[in-house]
Amino acid sequence: MVSTGEREASQDTLTMKSLLEAGVHFGHQTQRWHPRMKQYIFAQRNGIHIIDLQQSMSLLERARQFISDVVAGGETVLFVGTKRQAQDSIEQSARNCGMSYVKNRWLGGMLTNFPTIQGRIDYLVRLEERKERGAFGLLMKKEALKLEEEVQRLNRNFGGIKEMTKLPGALFIVDIGREKIAVAEGRRMNIPIVALVDTDGDPDLIDYPIAANDDAIRSISLVTSRMADAVVEGMHRRAEMASAALEQEQEESEVEAEMETEVDQTENADTDGSAQEAT
Repeated sequence: MVSTGEREASQDTLTMKSLLEAGVHFGHQTQRWHPRMKQYIFAQRNGIHIIDLQQSMSLLERARQFISDVVAGGETVLFVGTKRQAQDSIEQSARNCGMSYVKNRWLGGMLTNFPTIQGRIDYLVRLEERKERGAFGLLMKKEALKLEEEVQRLNRNFGGIKEMTKLPGALFIVDIGREKIAVAEGRRMNIPIVALVDTDGDPDLIDYPIAANDDAIRSISLVTSRMADAVVEGMHRRAEMASAALEQEQEESEVEAEMETEVDQTENADTDGSAQEAT
């Protein structure tokens, strides 16, 4: 288990220099911008908007704390990023912290019609169980091949959310323009959204926007891994709170047991005294 000191040390590694090296400050061309991002824009250079990294650091820390609180409270986080530059970072970071993810395609209704999606996931799990038992080998070659293709197709769509048995407590999204359906469904289901928002996005749609470059692989990787670290931190906090609650429960049980013993001893003493008086 990672100690508290080690977690704090890893959190301190995020500096202005690391954001600069990852290209977090590069926005879109000045003609491709959203007016509501004006507050997060520092300047423009050669027709490119430059994001204010001081604000980015503050927003990133605020989002990190929120994700940690969500996980510490027993909820999960769904990582979403289907653009080519984000797919690897989304999958790797989600796997590292044990969360679900969507990297290939957001299916309409994934949140708003979750029972139907859950039915398809259950079907996938049943197919994989049949395959593991060797049931596919008992079928005709054509039928077995068809089921193999079905498993692969379902895994492309649902592989990252097979372990998601309920709606997440929060969404983390890369590129809100591309993932506008995910944003709309999250808002409709009142699920808080943390998102990497570039200069062409509307930060007002997001509960915890992080002003940053959403096209550069290194920028996406840095922010996404930071969110994964927050998840891990939240898990440690949850474990510590559970351990503290258990210790408190044990202490209360010991106190109750001592009180019951004292009461029994007092009652026995009273009984012995009464018996001696009767004699």
